[in-house]
Amino acid sequence: MVRNLLIVIALALTMFGAGRAATAGVIFLGPPWITGNDTGGIIPYSPALEGVYRGMAADYCARWRRLSHVTSVHRQYGDYIGFVCMDRPGVIH
Repeated sequence: MVRNLLIVIALALTMFGAGRAATAGVIFLGPPWITGNDTGGIIPYSPALEGVYRGMAADYCARWRRLSHVTSVHRQYGDYIGFVCMDRPGVIH
């Protein structure tokens, strides 16, 4: 139950573009389940992420002042949503 509440809070912050929100003295840098670096990353798939995963990828890439592009979405548990971060549209490092 607590895990579901934390997921809902993280998604709410992401939907409102608050990729970096300070709450109670803790700086929130994004959901801990996103794995990646400045060139891109992956997000574990969940049906709850439908409609918000593009915003999550955009917030993640914004840390490096880059744009995001979702490259793959596998709609099965255990699979991932893949994305890349790029400086300009069409230019991937």
